[in-house]
Amino acid sequence: MKSYRQELWFNVPSRRQLINITPQVEACLRQSGIREGLLLCNAMHITASVFINDDESGLHADFERWLEKLAPEKPYEQYAHNGCEDNADAHLKRTIMGREVVVAVTAGKLDLGPWEQLFYGEFDGRRRKRVLVKIIGE
Repeated sequence: MKSYRQELWFNVPSRRQLINITPQVEACLRQSGIREGLLLCNAMHITASVFINDDESGLHADFERWLEKLAPEKPYEQYAHNGCEDNADAHLKRTIMGREVVVAVTAGKLDLGPWEQLFYGEFDGRRRKRVLVKIIGE
């Protein structure tokens, strides 16, 4: 069994953004040479997420509105965590959207459904953060 590890780096200039990372993850898979196996992709920061969904702008706007209803950024003082930082909402948003995805690798391709894409969700941007891509298989 082979193993491959790669880090993807992001520096989102705004507080929140959803980025389609499918092309970068597919490039990692090609570089790995693995044809059959599993790919793990996870955010390495507690205020960011990796998830699978549709790459549709209306849906992305819906995510933003929904997450703001569940864990609004302001007022900052509503959160006990915000004593020394102002990012408690980002921690909660990450928990809702998830830390990682695992995707089957079949015939050297990500085995995704017809509309599925991989996304990096940034909820407390303006600094450099990373995503881990780990692939195991043959």
